[in-house]
Amino acid sequence: MLITILLLIFTLIIVPLVCFNFGIAPNDLQWAILYQMLYILSGVIAYCFIIGELAKNNSQVDKLWSIVPIYYVWHMTAMGLWDPRMILMSLLVSLWGIRLTYNFARRGAYSWKFWSGEEDYRWEVLRKRKGFNNPIIWMLFNLFFICTYQLTLIFLFTLPILVCLNTNVDHNLNWIDGVLALLMISFIYIEFVADNQQYAFQQEKHRRIANNEDLGEYKKGFISTGLWAIVRHPNYAMEQAIWLVFYLFSVHITGSWINWSIAGCVLLIILFKGSSDFSEEITESKYREYNAYKERTPRFIPFLKLRKIKSSKEN
Repeated sequence: MLITILLLIFTLIIVPLVCFNFGIAPNDLQWAILYQMLYILSGVIAYCFIIGELAKNNSQVDKLWSIVPIYYVWHMTAMGLWDPRMILMSLLVSLWGIRLTYNFARRGAYSWKFWSGEEDYRWEVLRKRKGFNNPIIWMLFNLFFICTYQLTLIFLFTLPILVCLNTNVDHNLNWIDGVLALLMISFIYIEFVADNQQYAFQQEKHRRIANNEDLGEYKKGFISTGLWAIVRHPNYAMEQAIWLVFYLFSVHITGSWINWSIAGCVLLIILFKGSSDFSEEITESKYREYNAYKERTPRFIPFLKLRKIKSSKEN
């Protein structure tokens, strides 16, 4: 786990620096907006670190994950003088953020005591592990990974909206914008369905446990039906797809598959690989049937596991 974390922090530094060498460099207006946004980002990082340390709840970033991107994109849109494409992209991010905030809120993540609420179960597990159980090490982990890395990543994956302000760009919306918008809305809907299936499963499982009822299909402890029968992490898969499509807006604008705003998209994919590894490690230790489910079900991409099995048999 420590190696994964160090790799993620390393990529946070290297990937953005490399990506800024691709395509047309940001112009003066884009740099001015970037500098202003960095001040805002620094304030958000400081807030999450201080509140997390005082409250002993390290999910402050989780509370803001679906909220601050909405602010970021609308702030940049306002500074971009309400470019039509930036407005469309901001509306899409708002739809994504409202849905995700709702899903997080119904799990008890928010309360009038804004610093309290549900904490990511993985932090509790990690805090007990050798090395991380040292208070100083954990404080540094909270500062550099939970707060700085994750909040910087959130900012980076919103940056394709800033590419709209490139010079010599057609600012009128066209059919490609419509296709990308429909794709993003479709992925947001699929993620909504996946989260609802997970939520319904867990609610019913805990209801039966509380009432000493027969667990039946819930006995195995984890969901493996619906979208979860197709891939092990349909919500994670859609989250990555959503921000990949968001990046494709910048590809459409520039006409180049790689431009300086790609860093957030790349880092998000790397993060979800590490995050799903850790989640599955915990789940396997709790539920004996999970390993069999893992063997027969792809992680993110449907039918990928089936193709691998067929390929190995042919060889």
